[in-house]
Parts: sequence; structure tokens; C-alpha cells
Amino acid sequence: MLRQALLAVSKSERAERVISTSPLTRDVVRRYVADDVGSVIGELTRRGLLVTVDHLGEEVTDRAQAENAVREYLSLLDLLPAGADVSVKLTALGLRLSEQLAIDHATAICRAAAIRDVTVTLDAEEHDTIRGLHAVHTALRRDHPDVGVVVQAYLPDALERCEKLGGARVRLCKGAYTAPGAYTRPRDIDRSFVRCLKILMAGTAYPMVATHDPRLVRIASTLAVLSGRDVTGFEYQMLYGVRPDEQARLAGLGAQMRVYIPYGDDWYAYLMRRLAERPRNLTFFLRSLLSRG
Repeated sequence: MLRQALLAVSKSERAERVISTSPLTRDVVRRYVADDVGSVIGELTRRGLLVTVDHLGEEVTDRAQAENAVREYLSLLDLLPAGADVSVKLTALGLRLSEQLAIDHATAICRAAAIRDVTVTLDAEEHDTIRGLHAVHTALRRDHPDVGVVVQAYLPDALERCEKLGGARVRLCKGAYTAPGAYTRPRDIDRSFVRCLKILMAGTAYPMVATHDPRLVRIASTLAVLSGRDVTGFEYQMLYGVRPDEQARLAGLGAQMRVYIPYGDDWYAYLMRRLAERPRNLTFFLRSLLSRG
């Protein structure tokens, strides 16, 4: 119930005005959203961590906003080292305006990224954009076979999606949205996650295991060994500001550990979804606000 409430709050314009304008909020947000993204990228890569960077913003309402998002990503590429990744939300590129527009904009980013030896991953969003997400991904892979895509385990068709993504880079996550008929109980989402992970590890996809759950991290490691994958055959992904000690531990063991770094002013919806995913994050958030009151 708390998760559903927080996801509802993430869509509330009134709540956004209250929280985003509070003088107490900004210092807390910096824990999860990079303030100086170039500095954060440099610090993490010096510590042996890989990065994927997301310019926050989604659900644009006109072409000019979508074009601005493309320009932001093209500028971001100048900050990224070879081997980095950018995470792109297609609604920021105009998916709700036109699928072809989103393809054209994503193609421009993929072309520029390839020159810099940087990959692109298409983020999953609300359930009604998933068909478009996979249609765009399929179109892009014809010329950019290394473009990645996200599969959310909370959706009941997640396993079927994974079975169709042979040879692709696939970020598997639990999911931070709501959808009709979706799994809502944590144990059901976890079971779906493991079923999907088994398919990805045993197949030809490149699994990107996006979870902070210690049990799922252990399962992923075991499945990789059973499937004959070495440390270059898959990677872990975790959010900036969440379990940094575990990120360092995995990197220290030689695993590929990639940190998802969001940045930008449009952080409200992202932060609310992160709080919905992990109640511990909400506790930290509230304690931090109270300590500054």
C-alpha cells in the first residue's frame, strides 16, 4: 500500500510543488541525483565503477522539448569515458507524439554515442509505453545492435520479452510503476525476476542485473557460473546513492558494476519512484528532512 501511495504521489502536481520547492529537500536529493554530474562520473570511474547516466525528464508535450532533450544527451556524451552508457527515456524524445520521432531522435543519440564508444540503453516507463519501447528498440537494433533495453519483472509478460531478446543487452529490473494485471506482491515480483534472469543467463543476451536485493545478487552470481559466463558476460547495476559499499565490494571482486547516475532539475518523479521501491529510502528521506527542520 505504501508503494502504491508513493507512486500516486509521484504523479501529483500539488505534491511536486510542495516537495520540490521546500528549502529542506535539495540536500537530500543530492544523495540520489548528481549535482555536478561530470564530477560524479569522474569519481566513480576512478574507483573502478562503470556508469550509465540519465538526464532526468520525461513525458514531453511538444517537438521543441524533445529536441532539447536530444541536445542535452549529445552534450552529455562529451563527459563520458569509453565504455560508459547513457539511459534514455523515449517519452523525453517524443514517443507520445510519434513513434517515428522517437526513433529519429534515438538514432541521433546512438550514432553520436558509437563514435565515442558509449552504449545507449532505452529505459522502460509507464505500462502503456512498453509496446512502443520495444518497437523502437527493434528498429534501432538494425543499425545499432548494441542498443540496450529494459525489462521490468513486475509485468506479467516480462518472461516472454526476455525470450525474444536473444543477443541484446537487457537491463532486468523489478519495475517502479503500476500497471493493470501486474505483479504487486514482492515475492511474486522476485519470482518473475529470477525466471527472467534464468532465461537471460542461459541465452545469448547480455544481462544487466539491476537490483540492490542481496539475495537476487547472489542468485545472479550463481546463475552466471552455472551458465558458464565469466565476469565480462554480464554486469550488475545499482542506483547512485544506494548501497555504495556493496557497489565497491562487487567492483573489488572484479565484477562489472555499473552505477546509474541521474542528473538534472526534473528529479521529482524519479525520486518518488525510488522511495516507492525501497521503504528504507523513505525513512532516510524523512529523517534527513527532520534533521534539517
